Amino acid sequence: MEIEESLGQVPSWMETIAEPAGDHSWGLFRDLTFGETELTAREKALVGVGVAAAISCPYCTYFHKQEARLDEVSEVELEETVNIASETRYFSTILHGNEVDVDEFVAETDEIVDHIKEGEAAAADD
Repeated sequence: MEIEESLGQVPSWMETIAEPAGDHSWGLFRDLTFGETELTAREKALVGVGVAAAISCPYCTYFHKQEARLDEVSEVELEETVNIASETRYFSTILHGNEVDVDEFVAETDEIVDHIKEGEAAAADD
């Protein structure tokens, strides 16, 4: 069985996935986690840590931290990843709770990005 060859076992939690979703779920996990994608394995692990922390999932947090450690992510980098996820969730709560207009937010963000690019270009010219 492919999953056992890849992981050394079939994790018990994967056996709880109802058919016909089992094979599909393994394929999704395999291809995104272990497959060659635009993101490196290290980057994917850090994304996983951030999302797991943001959704408060102890299972995913443990898995993705272990995955990140396999890619030599330091404890300081893991802490920073969790802090960034926390900051994103914090501001998302503010934006959603205060029903900030999405179009206005997009326009302001684009203006901020343009301002930063202009500053970087000016600094490069100096």
